[in-house]
Amino acid sequence: MTDDQVTAPVDVDRQLHEVRRGVTIGAHEAGAAAVPTIVELSEVYATTVEDLWDACTTGERLPRWFAPVTGELRLGGRFQVEGNAGGVVEECEPPHSFRVTWEFGGAVTWVDVALEAVGDDAARLTLRHSGDTPAEMWDQFGPGAVGVGWDLAFLGMASHLTGHNLPPEATQWEQSDEAKRFMREAAAAWGRAAVEGGSPEQAALAAAERTTAFYLGEGPGAAG
Repeated sequence: MTDDQVTAPVDVDRQLHEVRRGVTIGAHEAGAAAVPTIVELSEVYATTVEDLWDACTTGERLPRWFAPVTGELRLGGRFQVEGNAGGVVEECEPPHSFRVTWEFGGAVTWVDVALEAVGDDAARLTLRHSGDTPAEMWDQFGPGAVGVGWDLAFLGMASHLTGHNLPPEATQWEQSDEAKRFMREAAAAWGRAAVEGGSPEQAALAAAERTTAFYLGEGPGAAG
Protein backbone atom coordinates (compact mmCIF):
# COMPACT_ATOMS: atom_id res chain seq x y z
CA MET A 1 0.00 0.00 0.00
CA THR A 2 1.46 3.37 -1.01
CA ASP A 3 1.31 6.48 1.16
CA ASP A 4 -1.40 8.10 -0.95
CA GLN A 5 -3.61 5.04 -0.40
CA VAL A 6 -3.47 5.23 3.38
CA THR A 7 -6.76 6.32 4.91
CA ALA A 8 -7.47 7.90 8.27
CA PRO A 9 -9.09 5.75 10.98
CA VAL A 10 -12.09 8.13 10.90
CA ASP A 11 -14.08 9.84 8.16
CA VAL A 12 -12.17 13.10 7.66
CA ASP A 13 -15.09 14.84 5.96
CA ARG A 14 -17.30 14.09 8.94
CA GLN A 15 -14.52 15.18 11.29
CA LEU A 16 -14.10 18.51 9.51
CA HIS A 17 -17.84 19.06 9.83
CA GLU A 18 -18.16 17.95 13.46
CA VAL A 19 -15.60 20.40 14.87
CA ARG A 20 -16.94 23.85 15.74
CA ARG A 21 -14.36 26.61 15.38
CA GLY A 22 -14.37 30.16 16.71
CA VAL A 23 -11.96 33.08 16.73
CA THR A 24 -12.02 36.08 19.07
CA ILE A 25 -9.77 39.02 18.22
CA GLY A 26 -9.15 41.39 21.10
CA ALA A 27 -8.85 45.16 20.87
CA HIS A 28 -5.47 46.35 19.66
CA GLU A 29 -4.07 49.46 18.03
CA ALA A 30 -2.85 49.49 14.46
CA GLY A 31 0.84 48.67 14.41
CA ALA A 32 0.71 46.90 17.78
CA ALA A 33 3.39 44.27 18.32
CA ALA A 34 0.85 41.62 19.35
CA VAL A 35 -2.79 40.76 18.78
CA PRO A 36 -4.87 39.33 21.67
CA THR A 37 -6.60 36.24 20.30
CA ILE A 38 -8.66 33.24 21.37
CA VAL A 39 -8.86 30.20 19.13
CA GLU A 40 -11.64 27.80 20.15
CA LEU A 41 -12.55 24.28 19.05
CA SER A 42 -15.43 22.10 20.23
CA GLU A 43 -16.54 18.57 19.36
CA VAL A 44 -18.98 16.03 20.80
CA TYR A 45 -17.63 12.49 21.23
CA ALA A 46 -19.53 9.28 21.84
CA THR A 47 -18.10 8.64 25.30
CA THR A 48 -18.52 9.74 28.90
CA VAL A 49 -17.04 12.83 30.52
CA GLU A 50 -14.99 10.54 32.77
CA ASP A 51 -13.49 8.63 29.84
CA LEU A 52 -12.77 11.83 27.93
CA TRP A 53 -11.09 13.30 31.01
CA ASP A 54 -8.96 10.17 31.34
CA ALA A 55 -7.90 10.43 27.69
CA CYS A 56 -6.93 14.09 28.14
CA THR A 57 -5.01 13.74 31.39
CA THR A 58 -3.46 10.27 31.59
CA GLY A 59 0.13 9.87 30.51
CA GLU A 60 -0.50 6.38 29.14
CA ARG A 61 -3.33 7.54 26.86
CA LEU A 62 -2.04 10.92 25.64
CA PRO A 63 0.44 9.40 23.14
CA ARG A 64 -2.37 7.35 21.58
CA TRP A 65 -4.08 10.43 20.17
CA PHE A 66 -1.93 13.52 20.88
CA ALA A 67 1.74 13.15 21.80
CA PRO A 68 3.94 11.80 24.61
CA VAL A 69 3.73 14.12 27.61
CA THR A 70 6.19 13.93 30.49
CA GLY A 71 6.25 15.65 33.87
CA GLU A 72 3.70 15.98 36.66
CA LEU A 73 0.16 15.97 35.32
CA ARG A 74 -1.37 17.50 38.43
CA LEU A 75 -2.24 20.92 39.82
CA GLY A 76 0.96 22.96 39.98
CA GLY A 77 2.93 20.37 38.06
CA ARG A 78 5.17 21.15 35.11
CA PHE A 79 4.79 19.13 31.90
CA GLN A 80 6.49 18.85 28.53
CA VAL A 81 4.87 17.79 25.24
CA GLU A 82 7.42 15.89 23.19
CA GLY A 83 8.66 18.09 20.36
CA ASN A 84 6.31 20.91 21.30
CA ALA A 85 5.36 23.17 24.19
CA GLY A 86 5.79 22.79 27.92
CA GLY A 87 4.00 24.50 30.75
CA VAL A 88 2.41 24.44 34.18
CA VAL A 89 -0.99 23.11 35.27
CA GLU A 90 -2.57 26.25 36.75
CA GLU A 91 -6.12 24.97 37.35
CA CYS A 92 -7.58 21.48 37.55
CA GLU A 93 -11.15 20.46 38.41
CA PRO A 94 -11.59 16.75 37.57
CA PRO A 95 -13.38 15.63 35.51
CA HIS A 96 -14.58 18.92 34.07
CA SER A 97 -11.79 21.37 33.31
CA PHE A 98 -8.14 22.30 33.45
CA ARG A 99 -5.97 25.24 32.46
CA VAL A 100 -2.30 25.12 31.52
CA THR A 101 0.31 27.55 30.34
CA TRP A 102 1.59 26.83 26.85
CA GLU A 103 5.25 27.87 26.69
CA PHE A 104 6.89 27.65 23.29
CA GLY A 105 9.61 29.62 21.53
CA GLY A 106 9.93 32.05 24.41
CA ALA A 107 6.21 32.94 24.34
CA VAL A 108 3.57 32.06 26.93
CA THR A 109 -0.07 31.48 26.03
CA TRP A 110 -2.82 29.51 27.76
CA VAL A 111 -4.86 26.42 26.95
CA ASP A 112 -8.21 25.85 28.68
CA VAL A 113 -10.01 22.53 28.33
CA ALA A 114 -13.63 22.01 29.42
CA LEU A 115 -15.70 18.82 29.34
CA GLU A 116 -19.45 18.52 29.67
CA ALA A 117 -21.97 15.73 29.28
CA VAL A 118 -24.27 15.82 26.26
CA GLY A 119 -27.20 13.57 27.06
CA ASP A 120 -26.49 10.17 28.59
CA ASP A 121 -23.91 8.81 26.18
CA ALA A 122 -21.80 11.65 24.81
CA ALA A 123 -19.47 14.39 26.00
CA ARG A 124 -18.32 17.69 24.57
CA LEU A 125 -14.65 18.71 24.54
CA THR A 126 -14.02 22.43 24.24
CA LEU A 127 -10.48 23.79 23.92
CA ARG A 128 -9.53 27.47 24.02
CA HIS A 129 -6.02 28.61 23.16
CA SER A 130 -5.58 32.24 24.17
CA GLY A 131 -2.88 34.85 24.44
CA ASP A 132 -1.04 37.56 22.58
CA THR A 133 -0.10 36.46 19.07
CA PRO A 134 2.84 38.37 17.54
CA ALA A 135 1.32 40.70 14.95
CA GLU A 136 3.67 39.50 12.23
CA MET A 137 2.66 35.88 12.82
CA TRP A 138 -1.05 36.78 12.94
CA ASP A 139 -0.82 38.73 9.69
CA GLN A 140 1.01 35.87 8.00
CA PHE A 141 -1.00 32.88 9.23
CA GLY A 142 -4.05 34.03 11.20
CA PRO A 143 -5.65 31.53 13.62
CA GLY A 144 -4.74 28.53 11.47
CA ALA A 145 -1.17 28.55 12.78
CA VAL A 146 -2.40 26.90 15.97
CA GLY A 147 -5.88 25.95 14.81
CA VAL A 148 -4.84 23.31 12.27
CA GLY A 149 -2.59 21.66 14.85
CA TRP A 150 -5.49 21.42 17.28
CA ASP A 151 -7.72 20.13 14.47
CA LEU A 152 -5.23 17.29 14.01
CA ALA A 153 -5.39 16.60 17.76
CA PHE A 154 -9.20 16.48 17.68
CA LEU A 155 -8.95 14.07 14.76
CA GLY A 156 -6.56 11.99 16.85
CA MET A 157 -9.05 11.93 19.72
CA ALA A 158 -11.86 10.81 17.40
CA SER A 159 -9.63 8.03 16.09
CA HIS A 160 -8.55 6.95 19.56
CA LEU A 161 -12.10 6.78 20.90
CA THR A 162 -13.10 4.50 18.03
CA GLY A 163 -10.26 2.12 18.87
CA HIS A 164 -7.63 3.38 16.41
CA ASN A 165 -4.61 4.83 18.15
CA LEU A 166 -2.53 7.16 16.00
CA PRO A 167 1.00 5.73 16.27
CA PRO A 168 2.26 4.13 14.11
CA GLU A 169 -0.59 4.78 11.67
CA ALA A 170 -0.32 8.56 12.00
CA THR A 171 3.22 8.86 10.63
CA GLN A 172 2.20 7.17 7.41
CA TRP A 173 -1.19 8.85 7.16
CA GLU A 174 0.20 12.36 7.61
CA GLN A 175 2.02 12.00 4.29
CA SER A 176 -1.08 10.87 2.41
CA ASP A 177 -3.21 12.86 -0.02
CA GLU A 178 -6.11 12.50 2.43
CA ALA A 179 -4.11 14.13 5.23
CA LYS A 180 -3.08 16.97 2.95
CA ARG A 181 -6.70 17.55 2.02
CA PHE A 182 -7.67 17.50 5.70
CA MET A 183 -5.07 20.14 6.57
CA ARG A 184 -5.99 22.25 3.55
CA GLU A 185 -9.69 22.22 4.40
CA ALA A 186 -9.03 22.79 8.11
CA ALA A 187 -6.91 25.84 7.24
CA ALA A 188 -9.70 27.14 5.01
CA ALA A 189 -12.19 26.64 7.85
CA TRP A 190 -9.97 28.74 10.11
CA GLY A 191 -9.86 31.42 7.46
CA ARG A 192 -13.66 31.55 7.47
CA ALA A 193 -13.70 31.58 11.28
CA ALA A 194 -11.30 34.54 11.23
CA VAL A 195 -13.64 36.45 8.93
CA GLU A 196 -16.54 35.73 11.29
CA GLY A 197 -14.33 36.95 14.13
CA GLY A 198 -13.78 40.29 12.44
CA SER A 199 -10.71 39.85 10.20
CA PRO A 200 -10.87 41.43 6.73
CA GLU A 201 -11.93 38.67 4.34
CA GLN A 202 -9.14 39.02 1.80
CA ALA A 203 -6.42 39.07 4.46
CA ALA A 204 -7.96 36.13 6.36
CA LEU A 205 -8.28 33.90 3.31
CA ALA A 206 -4.76 34.76 2.15
CA ALA A 207 -3.45 33.84 5.61
CA ALA A 208 -5.32 30.53 5.37
CA GLU A 209 -3.51 29.80 2.09
CA ARG A 210 -0.16 30.50 3.75
CA THR A 211 -1.13 28.24 6.65
CA THR A 212 -1.87 25.45 4.19
CA ALA A 213 1.51 25.92 2.52
CA PHE A 214 3.21 25.85 5.92
CA TYR A 215 1.59 22.59 7.02
CA LEU A 216 2.14 20.94 3.64
CA GLY A 217 5.78 22.03 3.51
CA GLU A 218 5.25 24.12 0.40
CA GLY A 219 6.08 27.64 1.48
CA PRO A 220 8.84 29.76 3.08
CA GLY A 221 9.54 28.62 6.63
CA ALA A 222 7.37 25.57 6.14
CA ALA A 223 7.74 22.51 8.27
CA GLY A 224 9.45 19.45 6.86
